[in-house]
Amino acid sequence: MRFVSATNPSSIGATRRRATQCLLAAAVLALSPAVRAATADEAVVDLQQAWEMINYRTPAAEREKKFEALAGRAHKVSESFAGKPEPMVWEGIILSSWAGEKGGLGALSLVKQAKALYEAAIRIDGNALDGSAYNSLGVLYYKVPGWPLGFGDQAKAREMLQKALAINPQGIDPNYFYADFLVQTEEPQKAVAHLEKALQAPARAGRAVADEGRRTEVRQLLDKVKGK
Repeated sequence: MRFVSATNPSSIGATRRRATQCLLAAAVLALSPAVRAATADEAVVDLQQAWEMINYRTPAAEREKKFEALAGRAHKVSESFAGKPEPMVWEGIILSSWAGEKGGLGALSLVKQAKALYEAAIRIDGNALDGSAYNSLGVLYYKVPGWPLGFGDQAKAREMLQKALAINPQGIDPNYFYADFLVQTEEPQKAVAHLEKALQAPARAGRAVADEGRRTEVRQLLDKVKGK
């Protein structure tokens, strides 16, 4: 019978490597869902902040290319955290923003990708990010052309936006976009209450740039509705 000598350097090294690998594997398995989610959360915050700077602090002529590059980063995040709805939602938001800057028929493929991401996120957890998937999907439904060019549908837009409001009734985004929808569907007087609520929405942690930019948009729409 052949024994491996405990003093054999190569055997000791191999044993130590296997032990280290086992310990690392055990450490990964021991990570709680909360710890793993925190990593995804950090990636999502990075996407949020990058989107805010492009959307609100970048000259219009530069936004399309920057959103295109950010969409590539967002897709990698979604792939890295497959099955988590938050990266999907933010990839969809970035694609939608890129489509908005691109415009024309070339934007349709982007909004279709965004729609699929929102729907996938909703199937996992529609309440994630305070219902942002419902809100963002509703925005697509009222901004994208209807058949035969696109999938726009005012009834579905209203349904999705109202679901977002039910989840986050005090939020700045759901109130602003529902008001914008009401204005576009010739119900401007109903929009006023939602715009005023949007202005009173609580500040979002780490979202100062987005809050400032959105409040400006809210005030502009409110002035338009009131005929100022």
